[in-house]
Amino acid sequence: MTEVVLHIYDVTNSGSDKTNNTIVQINKIFKDGIGLGGIFHSAVQVYGDEEWSFGFCEHGSGVFSCPPSKNPMYTYRERMVLGKTNCSIFNVNQILRELSREWPGSSYDLLSKNCNHFCDEFCERLGVPKLPGWVNRFANAGDAAMEVAGTTALRLRQAKAEVVSASKVAYRFLSGVSSNTANSIGSSESPGNASRGNPRIQATWFKNLMSIGNKPSSSELENEVEDKTLQDPPRHPRENTLHSV
Repeated sequence: MTEVVLHIYDVTNSGSDKTNNTIVQINKIFKDGIGLGGIFHSAVQVYGDEEWSFGFCEHGSGVFSCPPSKNPMYTYRERMVLGKTNCSIFNVNQILRELSREWPGSSYDLLSKNCNHFCDEFCERLGVPKLPGWVNRFANAGDAAMEVAGTTALRLRQAKAEVVSASKVAYRFLSGVSSNTANSIGSSESPGNASRGNPRIQATWFKNLMSIGNKPSSSELENEVEDKTLQDPPRHPRENTLHSV
């Protein structure tokens, strides 16, 4: 069994002394003052004089090593023993080879896949406790905030789509009502429109319409007189006398 040591640094690689000093002060206040956390880099040492961590690179693995507490990019802060591992040197080297394949440098993400996430994974495979919560609390909080923001944005897009769909349905409904109303008004103003669906009635109405204004023939007049005589026969003079009494 051998010890697994965690090395912790203040992240002071911004390239600006003012920004680096600000980060150091933030870490002092939030970690040393109230124990909440800060902005930290971490690395794990097990077997030998090297610490292992993870960072961004465009090509190849993001897993790298350097002498313990000697990473030139950050300001060293402290070390802590996480526990003892039962893994042999051979097992540790095998784990590191696996992690090197699984953690390409291009997959680095400040909030969701950073050096502290790598050390958590490494410690889990070594069979020792993970990093204390304060080491990566700011990144985890930022990642959770991003997830909430993404979920909220998705819900807003869904709500917007539902509003647009409802508006389209309402528009089609109102358009249909307007069209039906217009058709009803047109129907009440058009002669014979109530029976417009019947082709025979349509033909009869059109024929009658075309015959309006034509001068009737003499035979049509005689037939009309005969029809009227049959419908209204002449009354007997006696009937007229009875009625006049």
